[in-house]
Amino acid sequence: MCFFLSMSEKSSIFAVDFMNRSTICAISTPPGVGGIAVIRVSGEQAIATVDSLFVGRGSLCAMPGNTIRHGQIVRGGEVLDEVMCSVFRAPHSFTGEDTVEIACHGSLYIQRELVQWLVDTGCSVARPGEFTQRAFLNGKMDLAQSEAVADLIASQSKAEKDLAFSQLRGAVSEELKNLRERLLHFTSLIELELDFADHEELEFADRSELKDLADEIERKLHSLMSSFRTGNAIRNGIPVAIIGAPNVGKSTLLNGLLGDDRAIVSDIQGTTRDTIEETVVIDDILFRLIDTAGLRETKDKIENLGIERTLRAAEKAQIVIEMSAPEVLDNDATASPNERTQSLLNAAKGTIIKVLNKCDLVDGASLQGETNGSRLCISAKNGEIEPLKKELVRVAKEQLQSTSAVMLSNARHYEAVCRAHEAIERVQEGLQQGLSGELLSLDLQDCLSALGEVTGQITNAEVLSNIFSKFCIGK
Repeated sequence: MCFFLSMSEKSSIFAVDFMNRSTICAISTPPGVGGIAVIRVSGEQAIATVDSLFVGRGSLCAMPGNTIRHGQIVRGGEVLDEVMCSVFRAPHSFTGEDTVEIACHGSLYIQRELVQWLVDTGCSVARPGEFTQRAFLNGKMDLAQSEAVADLIASQSKAEKDLAFSQLRGAVSEELKNLRERLLHFTSLIELELDFADHEELEFADRSELKDLADEIERKLHSLMSSFRTGNAIRNGIPVAIIGAPNVGKSTLLNGLLGDDRAIVSDIQGTTRDTIEETVVIDDILFRLIDTAGLRETKDKIENLGIERTLRAAEKAQIVIEMSAPEVLDNDATASPNERTQSLLNAAKGTIIKVLNKCDLVDGASLQGETNGSRLCISAKNGEIEPLKKELVRVAKEQLQSTSAVMLSNARHYEAVCRAHEAIERVQEGLQQGLSGELLSLDLQDCLSALGEVTGQITNAEVLSNIFSKFCIGK
């Protein structure tokens, strides 16, 4: 069951946790030894708890917010470490609560002991995502922004970082908030009409204005839905399918792009029988490379299954590298794409990059005749793949530039926006058919509910727990 959440209701969802764990602590830096580690403490007693272990110039309790002080962590005369304590006072902190961030030396022993001392003093160890969860519950950010925190932490490329940072700053939230507020206004007017059902002549909501608004919202929701393919590709890597006949060097190319021997390379046809996926960052763009089974006619059932997966991967890929090699071009039986390859290329929705591998085996004159300027010449075995890398980056940037400024990259958001789109289409149909306000109101409420789920204005405790459980501890 879904429901609207006021701030007090948000807090009540996790009231038991807040009563039992009013002050939480955790290591916020990655596991392992480093120069500096940061332990975060948040809650009503955060400053007083850390102050009870802190010895420095003055008390932390007397410090104003957004200040930092040098001192030592001491208990019973034992000095654990020299530290820097940053104090943030509610509501001007990440969580919206009093918060202290302790920067200590990166020794694993010091980190473990410091957390244990804090627990002994009254703190509880934070659950994964509990700091961000509290930020959401305290109104510091909405649910879409909260999820963007995890995406920002996990980002591997500039494009992925920029997308997550845009969502963290509220790009998606603001877009949906504006649509929802305008739709809510009309929904309220229709609800008002229902209150005066005895007076059928009264019409508070102008149907022509509602139609214009429904049309505008449908267009914007459709645009957001269309952006998900690119947004998801940025987040998980732009899918690049490497296809071609057996022995043209697909696996060698995958290894060359990765800089690692990920795929088995052999002269035996049918060595690659399944798709192999790996990610690589080229020029600040994350690509998800998909090595596929060689396309040929075969009676081997297992190899045919691999070929079928090749076809599906190519259909979904945003970029398809169609590889050939001189010996394949010289062979009359395979000089032109076989039926399966041609069918795949016709079905592919992404950009096709034609590549001739093993160019080091062909002289200049023959090479010009074979490629006729239509194929990139590379030698995957010798590492001569720069032309292909540059073309991959060019195509990827071209695809990214053609998308809207606001993009969806989260599957949960996409699913909710799809439901909102279906609901607003029903509103459009209802207006065309002249349905009553009562029936229109049901579809309008469905649309509002779906949009509210993205930002957390409407949600349930199970969804919230599932989202924040996927965060790293300390965030």
